[in-house]
Amino acid sequence: MQTHFSEAARAKPHIHEADRILRTCVHCGFCNATCPTYQLLGDERDGPRGRIYLIKELLESDDGDDQVTQETQLHLDRCLSCRSCETTCPSGVEYHKLLDIGRAEVDRRVGRRPGERALRLGLRVALVEPKRFQALLALGQTFRPLAPHDLRDKIPPRQQPRRVRPDPTRHARQMLILEGCVQPGLAPNTNDATARVLDRLGIGVSPAPEAGCCGAIDFHLNAQAAGRDRMRANIDAWWPLIDRRGEATSSPAEVEAIIQTASGCGAFVKEYGETLADDPEYAAKARRVSELAKDLVEILREEDLESLNTSDASAGLAFHCPCTLQHAQKLGGAVEGVLARLGFDLAPVRDSHLCCGSAGTYSITQPVLARRLRDDKMDALEASSPQTIVTANIGCQSHLNSAGRTPVRHWIEVVDEALTA
Repeated sequence: MQTHFSEAARAKPHIHEADRILRTCVHCGFCNATCPTYQLLGDERDGPRGRIYLIKELLESDDGDDQVTQETQLHLDRCLSCRSCETTCPSGVEYHKLLDIGRAEVDRRVGRRPGERALRLGLRVALVEPKRFQALLALGQTFRPLAPHDLRDKIPPRQQPRRVRPDPTRHARQMLILEGCVQPGLAPNTNDATARVLDRLGIGVSPAPEAGCCGAIDFHLNAQAAGRDRMRANIDAWWPLIDRRGEATSSPAEVEAIIQTASGCGAFVKEYGETLADDPEYAAKARRVSELAKDLVEILREEDLESLNTSDASAGLAFHCPCTLQHAQKLGGAVEGVLARLGFDLAPVRDSHLCCGSAGTYSITQPVLARRLRDDKMDALEASSPQTIVTANIGCQSHLNSAGRTPVRHWIEVVDEALTA
C-alpha cells in the first residue's frame, strides 16, 4: 500500500511503525473472508482492509481534519482484535499493531463520550486487581437476581472450595505460573488443576504473589502507559525468581517457564519483549520473560503423557480454540493434540477460526455484536451434542457460559478429573 507521510511525520515513532506496516498490505481482501465482524455486518469498514484504509487516512490527515470522526472510532472499536486476519494474510501484515496505533490516535483526536469514559475506567478499576474483582464478584453473586439481565448473565454461580495444591518444592523441575486477575475469582480451580497435573509429571508450580494483571486490559482500552507499568511490575515480581546468578548452589532450581493458563495473558506476556524494547532498564529483562512465557499446552505436549493414567477420560468434548491461542500464539491444534493423546474423543467444530465474541472487554463494550458471535459459536460447538465444551481462556469460558447452554470449562480441569477419578 502506498503511503504519503512527510519526513517530519515519519520521524515520529508511531508513524514510522504504521508506515512500515501499511506498506506490507497489498489490498487483496483475503482478510475480510475470515473477519467475524465483516461476516456479520458486510460493511467494508468493519473488515480489516477497510479499517486499514481508515487508519491510513487518519494518520495522513492533520489534527483538526474533519474526516477524523466518531464514525471512524466506531469502526475501529468494533474490531475484536482476534487476529484471524493475520493468520489469513499472505503478506504478513501486522494488523494488531496498526490497530493499536490507530485506536490511540483517534481517541487522542476525537476523545470519548462521558459514558464511554466511565465504562472504560470502570472496567480497568474493577478487573485488573484480583482482590477487588473477587470482592465485587462476591457482591454480584449475592445480589445476582436483582442485576440487569445483561449483567446477570455474566455473573457465574459461586465455585466450590479449592482443593489444596501439591507442594512444588519436592520436585527438581520448577515453573512459575501467572495467577491472573479475573481467573482466580471466575474459575479458581483452573490453576489448581494445572498444578496437580504437572505435579504428576514431576514439575513443581509456584506463583509469584506480587505478579498481577498482565496489562492487556489496560493496554487494549487505550491506557497503554498503565499497561506498560503492569508489565514492569510483573517483571519485577518474576525477576528474582528467574535470575539466580551468584546465588548459592542450594538455591531453588532454575525456573524453566512462566506458565499461562489463560491464552489471552499468554499472548500478551509473549509480547513484553517487543513492547518494552525501547525501555533501557527493562528491555533485556522483558525479552527474557517473553522467552520463558509458555501456554500450558506448550509444556504438556513435550511431556510423556502416555505415563499418565487416563482410563477414565470421557468422551463428548468439543474444544473452542481461543483466538489468542490459534491466531496470536499460533498454537491451533495443540490442545486438541494433547487431549487426543490422553484418550479424549473430540468432536469436530465448524468455523473454528472465528471468534466467540469475548475478546477481552469486547463483550461489555460491544454487547450486541458479542452476543451474536457467542450464539453462532455455541451453535457450531453444540452441533455434535457434546456433554462439555472446553476452552483455554477465561474470557471465552465466561462469555460462552453466559449463554446458559452446554457447560464450558477449562480443558485442564477435565484432564485433572480424568486423572484423579
